[in-house]
Amino acid sequence: MFSQRHDIKVQCPFCFEKIWLEFYPEEGEEQEQIIDCEVCCNPVLYRVSFRGSHKPRVEASRAD
Repeated sequence: MFSQRHDIKVQCPFCFEKIWLEFYPEEGEEQEQIIDCEVCCNPVLYRVSFRGSHKPRVEASRAD
């Protein structure tokens, strides 16, 4: 079985640059990850939801 990867462009809440992240629905309908921004290196908390729609919903907030 192949993984269905979702590439999602999100905006950093620190420097406001947009970066691409990968999410996989088989890892759960609701996911949280803390990932350092590729541009400013600050920690960002990403929440993704695969519930109820064809397109995942992503929220980004400061993780400091």
